[in-house]
Amino acid sequence: MPSDPAKPGLRERKKAQTRATISACALRLFDEQGYEATTIEQIIEAAAVSESTFYRYFPTKEDLVLQDEYDPRIIAALRAQPADLPPITALRRAFAAVFGDLSDAARTELRERTALILTVPALRATMLDQLLQTMQALAVPLAERAGRDSDDFAVRTVAGAIVGALTAVLAELADDPQADVAELVERIVEQLESGLSL
Repeated sequence: MPSDPAKPGLRERKKAQTRATISACALRLFDEQGYEATTIEQIIEAAAVSESTFYRYFPTKEDLVLQDEYDPRIIAALRAQPADLPPITALRRAFAAVFGDLSDAARTELRERTALILTVPALRATMLDQLLQTMQALAVPLAERAGRDSDDFAVRTVAGAIVGALTAVLAELADDPQADVAELVERIVEQLESGLSL
């Protein structure tokens, strides 16, 4: 019987498990000792992986917190939406596809990483650079949908508004550990659709 191409193979599942183990150990140590006080060597030991394995998944210590799979998943989900949908409606559906079925463990990890990003100055500074990259990446599928160039100012404005709104979600998650990321994302889309009125 042929394997389902939509399901990851054994190798991919093992890689995902290794990555998740390293990340979980790092977040636990950051919580117990603080981000600055935790060394890569301690994380390697806690995760029971080799140094080369660690660096294959996380080239830097900052990547343990800042690197995630959400941007490419959002862009893929946005590209999968029907071409005739308005940009914000397409984004609503893409966000729902990505954040709507997160496991409890994934939601907890997202909150923990967000809290670290907002409280550790080095991480916060790097995140600002990443937000610009996210805006540029998001502009590409938005431009494709509109038949414009990704460096079109109007396209960049929409992409920038979305990224700015997502930053508000990060702040809310840090303030309210019980907040639901899918509900928060739905609320920002509603506000974007209403013209950002207060």
